[in-house]
Amino acid sequence: MEGNGGDAANVVGPVAKWRNDFSRAFQYYLDRSTPHPMQRWLGTLAVAAIYVLRVFYAQGFYIVSYGLGIYILNLLIGFLSPKVDPELEVLDGASLPTKGSDEFKPFIRRLPEFKFWYAITKAFCVAFLMTFFSIFDVPVFWPILLCYWIVLFVLTMKRQIMHMMKYKYVPFSLGKQRYGKKKSDTSSSGLMRD
Repeated sequence: MEGNGGDAANVVGPVAKWRNDFSRAFQYYLDRSTPHPMQRWLGTLAVAAIYVLRVFYAQGFYIVSYGLGIYILNLLIGFLSPKVDPELEVLDGASLPTKGSDEFKPFIRRLPEFKFWYAITKAFCVAFLMTFFSIFDVPVFWPILLCYWIVLFVLTMKRQIMHMMKYKYVPFSLGKQRYGKKKSDTSSSGLMRD
């Protein structure tokens, strides 16, 4: 009887080791991709294009695409929303700065860009895998789903933009703000530099 328990431990040991090694390697490459957002998003765009081609040529899996669209819309709301909701801060007495004398609070996202990218990429990969199982190919009239998703997107974005305008925050930064034109060295000092 003791030999049977030892065999199970021998089988589980290599599987656990392989899983641990794969997890470490995956995390290593994920960490290395962090400072390269353009390449990450181009990779996600390629994955999305492969998924769209798969759905187009399969002529089905519209319900999977609809679910994927709803999930991405949910992620987008998290990406555009502040970590601390200004509506709740007003009730607590704290609020976003509205005057020049108020304390500056930087915009911190509820869903950071890296997690947003990772979740979207995983979603496209899972949706792509789902297209290989006929159980997920539910027959639906796809134009109705598309129209419903567009209406949902427009209403949700309208509400989010109104929230941004009401509490005066912008979820995007285009770099450091510049206040004046740079003066040339010769016109400002009259002396030439070495």
